Amino acid sequence: MTRKIVFKGILAAATLVTLHSGAQAGGLERGGYNIDLLFDPSTVAIESTTTYVAPQRKLKNARDNNPLDGTGSNGIGGGSTTADDTEGYWAPRIGIKGAIGDSVDCMFDYSQPWGAHAKPGRNWVGANNNTETKIESDNYAATCSYRFDVGPGQLRLIGGAFYQEVSGFKERLVAPAGFSGVLGNGIGRLDLEGNGWGWRTGVAYEIPEYALRASLVYNSEVNLDNITGTVNLSQVNGAVIPVYGSQKTPDSLELKLQSGIAPDWLAFGSVKWTDWSQLQKIPFCAVGTSSCSLSNAVTSLELGYRDGWTITGGIGHKFNEQWSGAVSITWDRGTSQGFGTQTDTWLLGAGVGYQPSKNVEIRLSGAIGILTGGSSGSVTLDGVSYGGDVSYSFKDDLVAAVSTSLKVRF
Repeated sequence: MTRKIVFKGILAAATLVTLHSGAQAGGLERGGYNIDLLFDPSTVAIESTTTYVAPQRKLKNARDNNPLDGTGSNGIGGGSTTADDTEGYWAPRIGIKGAIGDSVDCMFDYSQPWGAHAKPGRNWVGANNNTETKIESDNYAATCSYRFDVGPGQLRLIGGAFYQEVSGFKERLVAPAGFSGVLGNGIGRLDLEGNGWGWRTGVAYEIPEYALRASLVYNSEVNLDNITGTVNLSQVNGAVIPVYGSQKTPDSLELKLQSGIAPDWLAFGSVKWTDWSQLQKIPFCAVGTSSCSLSNAVTSLELGYRDGWTITGGIGHKFNEQWSGAVSITWDRGTSQGFGTQTDTWLLGAGVGYQPSKNVEIRLSGAIGILTGGSSGSVTLDGVSYGGDVSYSFKDDLVAAVSTSLKVRF
């Protein structure tokens, strides 16, 4: 028990470093899933965390591959060959954990696991592909564990469920203002929303006196089989078309390891797989259509992702009874396959934890990283074409993140 208390501050700083290090992962990941609060040794613990991420992806050498599809010098989208593609975002999380007797712990939390915000604007030559896309999510979860003695430590069985809401929109140039029949600025907009349930299961083994913990947690996909929305062409031809579709959010599997390596020193790491390859070209069809496919879709979202891998490693140190710190490095494999900007990301993170009393912890961490360069253009994946309307390149760009956290124990 003594060693468990000694390492507690280090674990807090390490947790926050790894949390924000995953905030710029591939696909549509923002906060992702995190159940570290479940392992807090207190009877009751409440934690609130906020992460801000500022990616700086800049598109260059853009070329309209088909000038007949809506761009041109006489309307929106006929201008710049460069664009600032990404927008900064917040990833909040709040949770409460309670112990039930000596063996059961339960956690309830709210988070925003998925999201995206690309806004290259209306005055670049790729406006017929995208002027603004935004995706948001809300996740409400309950997770419990049962632990019992096995050998020198404790084995913990983990299970839970979560309810997820996903919404968003995409705007792009359909036909430029001034073309025959165009009623306004020529921008079309797709609005969508859906919801569904998921579940998680896992196992962990802990030896508190050595600050050793190994956990393996699987999070299921969420079947958004009731996505509804509209294709708004009121600025093009006056039409507003109700649409529907379906899509599954990715399932994931994460292995986390940590162990004391010397007095007041801790090593930690994780490996995570995420099934982003589920997100390819997603069709949306007019309400009333008997079945929805790419062949009868009103419009579609083009993603063309491959599976994601995220690997993190780091070291934490307890300086004294109040202060601890940690550093980490993270590699995230890009999910794009020649279409889009989701290339490999490298992040260097550092965090500090301050514990003014045994009941309160305050943590601050930051990260700086590189979004590796590449290009996007026309590709064919599994017989389906992507990126035929615009091509562009991008160099290595910076991403920065900062996280703050407050934990109160009872």
